[in-house]
Amino acid sequence: MAVEILSPCKNTDTLISALRSGCDAVYVGGKMFSARQSADNFTHEELCEAVKLCHKYGVKIYQAINTVATDDELPLLAEEIKNACEIGIDGIISQDLAVVNMVKKACPQMEIHASTQMTIHTPKGVDFAKEMGFSRVVVARELKKDEIRACCNRGVEIEAFVHGALCMSVSGQCYMSAMIGSRSANRGRCAQACRLPFYNHLKKGGNENALSLKDMCLVTYLKEMEEMGVSSLKIEGRMKRPEYVAGATDACKKSLLGEKYDLDSLKSVFSRSGFTDGYYTGRRQDMFGIRTKDDVLEANDVLPQLRQLYRKEIKKTDVKFFIEIKNNTPVMVEIEDMQGNKFATYGKVPEKAQNRSITLEMCEKQLSKLGDTIYNLKEVSGDIDEGLSVSAGELNALRREACEGLDGERIRKNTKTVSFDMEKLQFFYPKLRNIKHRQLRLDVTKASQLRNIDFDTIDMGIVPVFDVENCEGLPVDRLAVSLPRFITDENALEKQLEKAYSMGINKAFVSNYANITLCEKIGFELHGDFGLNVTNSMALEMLAKKNLMSATLSPELKVGQINTIGDYTRLSVVGYGKLPVMLTRNCPIGDCSRCGGEISDRTDRHFPIKCSKKLGYTEVLNCDTLWIADKLRDMNVDFVVLKFFEETPDEVRKITEKFLNGEGCEGKFTRGLYYRGIL
Repeated sequence: MAVEILSPCKNTDTLISALRSGCDAVYVGGKMFSARQSADNFTHEELCEAVKLCHKYGVKIYQAINTVATDDELPLLAEEIKNACEIGIDGIISQDLAVVNMVKKACPQMEIHASTQMTIHTPKGVDFAKEMGFSRVVVARELKKDEIRACCNRGVEIEAFVHGALCMSVSGQCYMSAMIGSRSANRGRCAQACRLPFYNHLKKGGNENALSLKDMCLVTYLKEMEEMGVSSLKIEGRMKRPEYVAGATDACKKSLLGEKYDLDSLKSVFSRSGFTDGYYTGRRQDMFGIRTKDDVLEANDVLPQLRQLYRKEIKKTDVKFFIEIKNNTPVMVEIEDMQGNKFATYGKVPEKAQNRSITLEMCEKQLSKLGDTIYNLKEVSGDIDEGLSVSAGELNALRREACEGLDGERIRKNTKTVSFDMEKLQFFYPKLRNIKHRQLRLDVTKASQLRNIDFDTIDMGIVPVFDVENCEGLPVDRLAVSLPRFITDENALEKQLEKAYSMGINKAFVSNYANITLCEKIGFELHGDFGLNVTNSMALEMLAKKNLMSATLSPELKVGQINTIGDYTRLSVVGYGKLPVMLTRNCPIGDCSRCGGEISDRTDRHFPIKCSKKLGYTEVLNCDTLWIADKLRDMNVDFVVLKFFEETPDEVRKITEKFLNGEGCEGKFTRGLYYRGIL
């Protein structure tokens, strides 16, 4: 299959611009469960028409149903999937395993794509997605060329972003907007706090945008990506205007054809002080940028030029006409495209010619007027008796009817509806018993932080897998290993996991779907971290089937939502620590020689930077410390995870004791989103 150019569409205008600029597929969002809730998005009626329009062009249309859902929303989520099945959507893009659960049970023929929000970025992550039933994986935007290549050719299609905005955080792992203003990126309501000024303490003035990246542009590398096995080249931009979509689509199309393309216009219509290819090439020296006044003014100059790309209808296929004009028989015009679709229409019985008889050349003159259609005339043939007359007006009307009929045939052939059996789903889940005693799990940055802990008072200590060498003296049967949240070397990680397992540590705390596949292979007992973004019972059911013994629920859930989660496996919540609000492959400070260890915003809130440079990533931590020791009785869960960063062994012991005693916090703290919730 030829590589696909996949264009973003926020409404009908951008859809037309994408189709007329030569895309092979589009992705759209409905009014619910779309990760771009601020875009116009499509009503159900508009989606129906969008499907017809795309399928007339022979273009696929995928629907992004890619936010996480809560238990009370699952019936609505099922309706959204049902509608997609019934109107002929070609595939669903999803991050929530609840969608996988529903598709497997109610509509197994529907194609599902793993959203980039699932943070899949390694071969083992791709393998997990394949096992779960995904036919395509949208890999993380932060990957180098060789990392993308390693994910290809593993039995599922690989989709990669090639143009558009870059988030500072790895997709699916950003909680900053939620924590600051209750607008969750995982729910499609990101407020883009990262585009505001953040100060990295290395430069004077404080108005540096330490979390704002330039837009990606990989248009130069598209043939290379096609050759390595990428199936779909994705343009970001469901918030963008039609001219942007047309310009990006046209540039991608021309790049693949080896033709000259216009990057200057593409930069002018939207960029943040230029473009970057830093992740793909591994050259990350100049990746930060903001949208300036000059950037905005540049767009005004190129908009008229870019509108020309989609002003006229594009020709999608050659057609052949056959016309039959016979005595005492209605005139027949048949049209056929190159895909074998046919349609015949009939007019009046031809009259006797008074002067000049109708000829094939005269018919061709009228049938060739295809300027407002997607068709290009290849040939006209016919069977015409002598001495007959057909007016130009009737031939024009027959041509229009034939083209409209062929449109319908193309839509019919390209639209594959899928049956959806709602009776296969049930929305009542086994409820948790009333848990009286919630055990503690201590997740530390260094094994040495556990030295003063009485392990008889806790469930387990969780140490980084690359620090197991420092676990001597700790009870290995009470330890679990935590895995890197972003994996740059799966082979090295697998060897380190085998080493930990050989030491007697047989439990793993997994934060990425690739972790599940890796640890399952070695034989670890699996426990889920918050990075899996579990927000509902159906997703939990899927993870339980993957043998997770426990799962940490999303920190974006309110207490009431936590307490409705079904009893499929044991549950935990994060109860203490500076919660990571961003997982970044680019360090916001960037200068190790003068690292101050934190960034601050305009309100002088300070966000610590947790450095895992050796592992290839950093984490931006929340400015306030989460504390729920005195609220544990509100949450009907089995475990409470305490996440320690720079605390000393003695501080770890004291905080653990406070949680065991249910004490309040003495300093500044936050309850997170457990009582505040998200929009």
